[in-house]
Amino acid sequence: MNRPEIPDALQAAPQTVRSWPGLGLWNLYFLIKLALFWAGYLNLQVLPNLVFAAVLLVPLRSCYVALLRTLIAVPVGVALLYQDTWLPPFSRLLAQPGVLDFTGAYILELAGRFIDWGLCGALLLMVMAYLFVCQWIRLTTLTLVGFAWLGGAGLLAMHGAQQQVLAQSTVLGGVQTVSAAEPDSPTLDAYLQKFYTTEAARHVEFKPSGSDVQPFDLLLINICSMAWDDLDAVGLHENVLFQQMDMVFDNFNSATAYSGPAAIRLLRASCGQQPHSKLYGAAPEQCLLMDDLRKLGFASEVMLNHTGQFEGFIDEVRSQGSLPGPEVKTTNLQRALVGFDGSPIWRDREVLDKWWTHREDQSNSRVALFYNTTTLHDGNRSLSADGGTKSADYKSRAQMLLDDLSGFIKELEKSGRRVAVVIVPEHGAALHGDRMQIAGMREIPSPSITHVPVGIKLVGMGSNSRAEPLHVSEPSSYLALSEIIARLYAAPPQTQGQGPDWKALLANLPQTPMVSENAGTVVLDYAGKPYVRIKENGAWLPYPQRFQ
Repeated sequence: MNRPEIPDALQAAPQTVRSWPGLGLWNLYFLIKLALFWAGYLNLQVLPNLVFAAVLLVPLRSCYVALLRTLIAVPVGVALLYQDTWLPPFSRLLAQPGVLDFTGAYILELAGRFIDWGLCGALLLMVMAYLFVCQWIRLTTLTLVGFAWLGGAGLLAMHGAQQQVLAQSTVLGGVQTVSAAEPDSPTLDAYLQKFYTTEAARHVEFKPSGSDVQPFDLLLINICSMAWDDLDAVGLHENVLFQQMDMVFDNFNSATAYSGPAAIRLLRASCGQQPHSKLYGAAPEQCLLMDDLRKLGFASEVMLNHTGQFEGFIDEVRSQGSLPGPEVKTTNLQRALVGFDGSPIWRDREVLDKWWTHREDQSNSRVALFYNTTTLHDGNRSLSADGGTKSADYKSRAQMLLDDLSGFIKELEKSGRRVAVVIVPEHGAALHGDRMQIAGMREIPSPSITHVPVGIKLVGMGSNSRAEPLHVSEPSSYLALSEIIARLYAAPPQTQGQGPDWKALLANLPQTPMVSENAGTVVLDYAGKPYVRIKENGAWLPYPQRFQ
């Protein structure tokens, strides 16, 4: 048989086909990313990485054009890697000028925390394995198959989420939503918006009482960097301070991971939880706790065991929380620590004792004190014998603070005055970090950072026959504290030595689901599982489990 003739153009075609060069060393870049994603270190974005790989795969005739592509690809690859990490948007880091005030020792300490030697060793082994295997295997295929598998798994998950119906068993305001499937971003956005709507309608009313109400002082002790997780980490979960409390909140959410917003939220405790974006606007008058107390005859006062100058902390909380300036000077006290910014930090017991001496000289029947302490702030240093400074471990500082507050309460008990002491940490210290951020970093308000120990001690307000404090186990936040303070003021006078009606004091306290946020970052609990949104209007992701 005669063979059919093949046109010359088709015969010449194979000679003009150019072979695809593969990704070359970029394979190592992508394979390392896949390995880090598998280990939970990255939030890998499949589509941008596939587009980047496709551009790198396009065959180019000119070696100069190929070189230009490589020069452009290197910074693009670095930026894409940053986008794939859990780190906050770079613009948010640039918006924190306070970093420039850190001491050199603290900056070096922070830099050292970014180095995970175990991970470095694993990556080195991976590089050696790549250099050995790439001589025989075309790894570009392996890289693209890995991304294709991730993309396919994501599409299947999206399809499955659309097919499943989410069942709600309860509503907001202290109850949770139960879902049979992993919630998608629109579901969590709707949940968050409903939370804000519900919280905006909640308010604690401070009712004036009769002239026979027994006066008392209120001490709000706002502690920087102390969460249950931190106390567990240093073996101080069971400590003398909280053992002597009359009541302890086991499930209190501070709602933020930074000091300024935390103090503002406490000082606006009379209203439901506001979005972070509204904290720096004018607060409704009924939300300001100190204003509510002033109307009931309380004189407002402020004390700090630090200068309050870092990032304008004292000016910020005064303007947003309706506070006066500190009356009692502490500059003549000897510094106990040196702050992360080089400023002095005074011993809590000495500062509180000085304020109490000032208080006993006053004729006011009621005083409400806002006291803020940074003894436990990350990067604080202790004084050495030669006049320099040295690293101060968290446990020793925490023990000193707990002892100081416990001793101060004993001093209050000796005075015979009626005092309500409310201990409210701002946030935790993030002592060991997790997969999203290094130890000490609080850009993302994770549950381990915002789950803080809150206690109330009533001094001189009746006997307490219980050996242990009462525990409030429901999810709570600042609104519950404001409600307790209002109930304490309105409580009927007790006979000599009789304590308050604890059942009435703690009955039906306002509950608040766990929603925490910093600027641009939100973490919430949905059906018993935490989810995080790192960028405004971005996608929600399950919060990764911490290192074990």
